[in-house]
Amino acid sequence: MASTFTVLYFASAHTYTGKSEDAVPGPMTVSKLFPYLEEKYPGFRKKVLGSCALSVNLDYVDLAEDSEREIQNGDEVGIIPPVSSG
Repeated sequence: MASTFTVLYFASAHTYTGKSEDAVPGPMTVSKLFPYLEEKYPGFRKKVLGSCALSVNLDYVDLAEDSEREIQNGDEVGIIPPVSSG
């Protein structure tokens, strides 16, 4: 069994990190994920995460209501920045 979960980076999150995904040691609560990513990618929280949606196993997470939800090893987390079309 994996001792990590996968974080997928889309759009500006991908551009900022230079990666499409990361393996993150778990389990970890949703509230601890953003500080972890900020430590790994300084400035990421302000530039990208402040306006992103988060999904766990394809289900959107409410960052306020679900802050203590535990992301399990083997889960897939999506960092989804807002997109615009024109």
